[in-house]
Amino acid sequence: MNDILTLTGRVALVTGAGQGVGQQVAEHFAAHDATVIVNDYFAERAQSVADAITARGGKAFAVQADVTSLESVKAMFAQARELAGPIDILVNNAGNLGATPSPDARKPFWEHGPEVWAGAIDVNLYGVINCTSAATPDMIERQRGRIITIISDAGRVGEAGLEVYSAAKAGAAGFMRAVARSLGRYQVTANCVAISATFTPAIEKRLKDNPEMLKKMMSKYVIRRPGKPTDVANMVLFIASDASEWITGQTYPVNGGYAFAV
Repeated sequence: MNDILTLTGRVALVTGAGQGVGQQVAEHFAAHDATVIVNDYFAERAQSVADAITARGGKAFAVQADVTSLESVKAMFAQARELAGPIDILVNNAGNLGATPSPDARKPFWEHGPEVWAGAIDVNLYGVINCTSAATPDMIERQRGRIITIISDAGRVGEAGLEVYSAAKAGAAGFMRAVARSLGRYQVTANCVAISATFTPAIEKRLKDNPEMLKKMMSKYVIRRPGKPTDVANMVLFIASDASEWITGQTYPVNGGYAFAV
């Protein structure tokens, strides 16, 4: 029986793939025969992941770009096309919690202004718009494509202290739904995966020396453990594959039951 999750012949670009969830998605794709463009803001991180994939017999190329810059994104797609061909699968994974330019950056959002808010909006919303706009023309021309955006449950339910981040992630989800309506006629799907506390390097570093904080956090989860990057990558792989060709405009929570979908 054919493996319906195979990505043979597909070229996938994963943003923010130098570590954490993005790295695991890139590795999953390569293990299922995709050629992977590994993007990261930090060139050395992208190259390290691409080298590891290649060492295991996979196909990967590292391409540095800043997703908040449309010109940088356009250059990334042009380079990716030269290296591997047009992009079949785009995973908008690059994200952050926002800039912290000063010691008082944890003040309430209403005591800040655009210089702080932009840190969350530029990457989590404009980064998604920039990459999706760059990927779309080739997908339309070839009449196929998968666009998958990693959002947060903060964008679904809201998180106190992360108001602007929540807004940016919610905006990215709304953008994906609209893109799904626009591109469905071209056999291009657009979906989101919403995650909560996933043990990426940043979260692991924060919680490693604070078991009480971890215990309190996990009390809000039906499955009382943090998520693993592989949990997310498994869902992304399914959405990227031919098994999901009639699914679009959806948001799939991968969150241990932190917030249910209706």
